[in-house]
Amino acid sequence: ERERERERLQLCSVLDDVMRLKELRSALQSVDTFESPKIELEQYATSPEIASHVLYTIDSSYDDIRGKAVADLGCGSGVLTIGSRLLDAALCVGFDIDSDALALAAQNVDDFELDCVEFVQCDVTDPEWTKRCAKSFDTAILNPPFGTKHNAGIDSVFLERAFSLARNSVYSFHKTTTRDFFKRKSAEWGVSVEVVAELRFDLPATYRFHKKRSVDIEVDFLRFDCSKHVVGAQPK
Repeated sequence: ERERERERLQLCSVLDDVMRLKELRSALQSVDTFESPKIELEQYATSPEIASHVLYTIDSSYDDIRGKAVADLGCGSGVLTIGSRLLDAALCVGFDIDSDALALAAQNVDDFELDCVEFVQCDVTDPEWTKRCAKSFDTAILNPPFGTKHNAGIDSVFLERAFSLARNSVYSFHKTTTRDFFKRKSAEWGVSVEVVAELRFDLPATYRFHKKRSVDIEVDFLRFDCSKHVVGAQPK
């Protein structure tokens, strides 16, 4: 009888988790995205499907959202910020350089009637502001620009700023082709890295120069443990 009750409780827990993920995905489908994305900022929206699954994994597998202070670097329309608050983060702050994106994100938050969410306009790549906010957050989440021939390495810069902000963990999307590079860089940065999920980004033809309707890109979702990272420490 006791064993049967234990199994029943386990089943109820699984069903609760499934419903929680389903509700999160449904909610994030209401987040408005860019009408006129800016190519120089590589503004691609994170889909509700991907956002809900990665946020749910961060919370359920690593306990890095509920009750935590969460930073979203390059927050765009705010889908990761909003999703984190819906999963009961104590405080969510989105950072972006684009005032139009922040206005859209703020409107999205108003539509959800959320509290404990703030947005800050700043250049995420500028090291000075992260020094002032050093280790002010438990967790940082980011979907950074992947980088082009005009701004190669910007994804690494976003990560370095995130390490300065977060006390515990940083979660980030990167092209799978850069996996070995970030594994090597992690040792230099004094952090450890693991591949949480292997994803495919189906990027729609957002800009006029795109010839195909969509492009399928292999992407890693990475977790960096930065609990031993020291702000200002020289790379090894």
